[in-house]
Amino acid sequence: MSIRSFSVHCGKISRTLRENHRCYSFSKISLGFNHEDLVSSLRSCEEVNQIAQIHGLMLKIGLDRISFPVSKLLAHICKQGLMDYASSVFRLIENPNLFMFNSMLRGFSVSRDPVKCLLFFNCMRCGNHIEELLLDQFTFVSVLKSCSSLRVASAGLGIHALGLKSGCDLFLNVGNALVHFYCVCGRIQDAHQVFDELCERKDVVSWSSLMWGYLSMAEYNLVIELFKKLCSESCGVSITTILGVLQASGEIRNPSVGELIHALCIKIGLLSNLSVVTALISTYGKQGHIRSARSIFDEIDAEKDVILWNCLIDAYGKTGFVQEASGLLKLMKHSGIKPSSSTLASFLSSCSASGALDVGQSVVHDFFEENPFVLDAVLGTTMVDMYAKSGLLEKSIAIFNRIEDKDVKSWTAMISGYGLNGKPDSAISLFVQMEEEGYTPNEVTFLALLNSCSHGGMVSEGTRLLKRMVDDYKLTPKIEHYGCVIDLLGRAGMLEEAYELLKGLRVSDTDGTGWRALLGACRVYGNIGLAERVKDEVEKIDGGHPADELALGSIYAAVGVEERDKGDELRSHRYLVKKEAGCSRIDTSCHF
Repeated sequence: MSIRSFSVHCGKISRTLRENHRCYSFSKISLGFNHEDLVSSLRSCEEVNQIAQIHGLMLKIGLDRISFPVSKLLAHICKQGLMDYASSVFRLIENPNLFMFNSMLRGFSVSRDPVKCLLFFNCMRCGNHIEELLLDQFTFVSVLKSCSSLRVASAGLGIHALGLKSGCDLFLNVGNALVHFYCVCGRIQDAHQVFDELCERKDVVSWSSLMWGYLSMAEYNLVIELFKKLCSESCGVSITTILGVLQASGEIRNPSVGELIHALCIKIGLLSNLSVVTALISTYGKQGHIRSARSIFDEIDAEKDVILWNCLIDAYGKTGFVQEASGLLKLMKHSGIKPSSSTLASFLSSCSASGALDVGQSVVHDFFEENPFVLDAVLGTTMVDMYAKSGLLEKSIAIFNRIEDKDVKSWTAMISGYGLNGKPDSAISLFVQMEEEGYTPNEVTFLALLNSCSHGGMVSEGTRLLKRMVDDYKLTPKIEHYGCVIDLLGRAGMLEEAYELLKGLRVSDTDGTGWRALLGACRVYGNIGLAERVKDEVEKIDGGHPADELALGSIYAAVGVEERDKGDELRSHRYLVKKEAGCSRIDTSCHF
């Protein structure tokens, strides 16, 4: 619809509205319609039809030529996210003022396409009217928000330079926007510098932005130190601040910090907030304090939502209490809360990790019989993984085929399942199908493929896949990938090739994974000379491990070489080695 026809349409709506006295009392306004009436009417408009009615009346009685009512109309349209409509209105304004520009920038910055905010800003600066306008703090906040959403560091740096030139960087909201921008772009040092330059102007938003920046960089101890400084400066705390420091506390597994934050939440009355309660339960769960997590859950007066239930079930599952987690699932169901696919995905993942596969299968059967879930990628992938680890490959395949919207994780789980169950050919065939359907594999996909090739002894396929990983997909192999290839070559008896590959690696084998795989292969083939060279390489990495000495000793024994032939020093050292006791557990009838 063109602007002219749209205006005619709005006029018709306005006339009809006056005649029928519906929605608004326009019949009483007529030519006496003033600015206050406009603002009052716009505040109650939430749908485009209602806004169009106001706009139509403005066109009819000439208010579209007055700056104030047009500014209010444009701001309301942008607030509702109707940016196409806002653009059509803006194009008809002969001399837009800064408020109008800022309204458009604000609307674009929170839209689905924030790049339009940057384009609009450039057009605004290139226009003839820019000389009459002085950019203010709200201009910079909106543009920086778009730079943050798009993670465009170069654009943000340019905006920062403009802010310094205009002096708008002295405003606190601009400074906070800059801190947030640098944090999301991973430039944490720049963010900290801007934060320090705020001096006494810092508020709780400034602190929270920097804390979450360090949290995204996994600098958990620094997050806690910042929180301590925040409390000492008496700037107050917000829910966002508490959520950040609780997440950091959970990651470093520091119970005392979690307990102090818990006490602070009680003191300032934040335990009525479900987000804070959920974060506390998650923190205690990560620290293994499951009783404290359950105590918080039971003491909540507010109505528990599915997210809170998910958090507690996940805490039980991750700490190995899968039976208790299963009981919570049933209690959740009896409480009238329907578990989501995320609930089951998290629980089944815990079952797979702890080896309680029978419990997971039982829960799947119970819930799917009564509540048929749509198999999304998250739940479906978890079920594929669980059934594959249980040895139920046919069920795993059936679940995979039922997933409606597969993603790369779904394909990777099925490829890994084939490898775990001794079907490397099927894993590679599925990988080919994955490529044909347009999915792009990632590092984990190739790791699953290389594992499959290693267990299947497919040397040529394994080396070809490693080459494709680098050449076709531009992915950088990690030591885990090389470890699979080393194991593959070792199993095939190509020990010298494996040794040369390890020596020529561009990535460092920080934990000796690849070398120890080769040492195991030397034991199989009785290659003493190479085993001793490999043992020397392992000792260069981490000083050696008792298991390495035992592995070398077993190679000597296997080929009938006396240990005394290796000298008194080596023999004396080996006798001092103490092997750590191992342990294992088996789940029988859901009891460990």
